[in-house]
Amino acid sequence: MIRRVGRLAVRAWRRLDVRVLAMATLALIGSAVAPLLAGLIPEFLTDRFDRDAVLPVLDILASSMLAVTTFSLGVMVSALHAASGQATPRAFRILVQDPTTQNVLGTFVGAFLFSLTAIVMFRASFYSPESAVVIAALTGVTIATIILAILRWIGHLGRLGSMDHTLSMVEEAARGALAEVARAPGLGAVISSAPPPSTAAPMRSDRGGYVTGLSLETLNTAAEEADATIWLAVRPGDFVVAGAVLAHTDGDADALEPTVCEAVLIGAERDQDQDPLFGLMVMAEIGARALSPGVNDPGTAIDVTLRQSRLLWDHARDVRGSTPEVWAPRLRLEPLTPDTMMNAAFDVVIRDGADRIEVMDVILRELARLSEAEDPAIARAAAEKRAYAADHARAGIDHPADRDRLEARIEGG
Repeated sequence: MIRRVGRLAVRAWRRLDVRVLAMATLALIGSAVAPLLAGLIPEFLTDRFDRDAVLPVLDILASSMLAVTTFSLGVMVSALHAASGQATPRAFRILVQDPTTQNVLGTFVGAFLFSLTAIVMFRASFYSPESAVVIAALTGVTIATIILAILRWIGHLGRLGSMDHTLSMVEEAARGALAEVARAPGLGAVISSAPPPSTAAPMRSDRGGYVTGLSLETLNTAAEEADATIWLAVRPGDFVVAGAVLAHTDGDADALEPTVCEAVLIGAERDQDQDPLFGLMVMAEIGARALSPGVNDPGTAIDVTLRQSRLLWDHARDVRGSTPEVWAPRLRLEPLTPDTMMNAAFDVVIRDGADRIEVMDVILRELARLSEAEDPAIARAAAEKRAYAADHARAGIDHPADRDRLEARIEGG
């Protein structure tokens, strides 16, 4: 239960509206508690910081922050749409979770609501002279926060919407999901590639869409109460239709099926939280788009390849250095194989860049590096993917000098 609540809280905190609402709530709380602190204010301060000294500043904040928020929101939307247009539409779902942009917008909205609420309170004679001192102090804190936010926003605008920023955001999203898989390959369930028993009954989905997450705590509790084992047939990132098999059980399938449908979270779009393939796929799509005739940017495809290599190399080290965590012993889940990761990370770039020696040279070099990774399964998958890349390159590269360079890379690693 604690893990589920924590995961839902993290997912909610990544949403722009939730973060802005949190900042706005803090601002409203600050305005509301000012009268409660009035008794702590020394009398000599009430003459210096009265309502006439505070109200003009609040008026300026209220008018300026509304304009700044509207402008900043327009800049954010334009930049993110431009970034998704030059990268891939799937990148928008990750870019919109940019914490710097969300914090800045939240600060601006919070400052606007604080100043507006304080003005209303003053006009309604809700604040005493002592309360005006508290509001003056809170206004000073608000102004300092706004200055810091503007400085961060100015520095961030130079990167917002750029290809480097997009790739960095996608890479970090993939890194977080891969770290979760390294820590708990079964997402908390027992890893098992064995099929369920022939006597196990299927449990089917009541709706269609992408599997965005698995609430294994809920499932494990239900399985323990029913004294049953559940074999999950889907992982986050899979697409299912209504009536598709979500799991099998050796217990009472009719009783467990509603819980399974509730615990297997299904949405209209993929989510990267428990789905490392999504980040790898988005990175690969960016590389493939860069190789299209309309873009013709092999440098971005090379950058994507290097980032994918770094992600998988670090993942191999994490796998070797961790003990798989299991907190849902009643559940069985098929592992995410290194072959699947390699396919998501490299296949589309290999196919689209097969006729470009500069791209294939880097791909072959990085796959050779990954074939020496600390995790044997990832090393084997990388070696097989390197052979696949070599076959495509041999079929796509015709110029004798490029072929000589290609063969030297294939033979030399």
